[in-house]
Amino acid sequence: MEICDDALEKVFKKRPGRVMFPSTHDIFDFSPYKEACFTVLRRLLESENDVLITSKPKLTVIQDIDRQFRRFIEQMQFRFTITSNSDELLEFWEPNAPRFKERLSSLEYAYRRGFRTSVSIEPFLDYDPTELIETVRPFTTESIWIGRMNYIPCTNISRSERSHYVRVRRNYETAHLYKIFEEFNGQPLIRFKDSIRIQLQRD
Repeated sequence: MEICDDALEKVFKKRPGRVMFPSTHDIFDFSPYKEACFTVLRRLLESENDVLITSKPKLTVIQDIDRQFRRFIEQMQFRFTITSNSDELLEFWEPNAPRFKERLSSLEYAYRRGFRTSVSIEPFLDYDPTELIETVRPFTTESIWIGRMNYIPCTNISRSERSHYVRVRRNYETAHLYKIFEEFNGQPLIRFKDSIRIQLQRD
């Protein structure tokens, strides 16, 4: 992965609405990539932008953001991607990303430090996401987004991986999505992504 020098030198203006950062990758916890991300984040915040920090979070990174950017706390909201409470599923679908305990610890840390927090459960990887939703809810101040996997390959799947694909497809059968929607729609904090709403309307 290469660092975009243009982004490091860019002068950001105040933008309308909220800026999502980073938009194409996560904030890595090693040099020089973390420092590069923090340089861009600092420039966005110093230009008085409101920033939505999206991440499959690593606790040390969130702690560093707290230490270095605390004076901008009113301009920041975290959105942490936590798609399962099963490390087995996370390891298969999101290899090399932090495991569940690390992500939950990051969410709880940000919440207890007074940051605005939201969670993306997209795609939800557990057949029943109820336990995950109830686990993250106490540490979420803004919203919990639930979405499906948009593309699931049907070909070129190894025999050893086939069961994972069969299982995840069951998550997104229309009748099952409708059951989840009926249970959680209208509850505080809960939001459904268009991927689910469109499927339910279409079918």
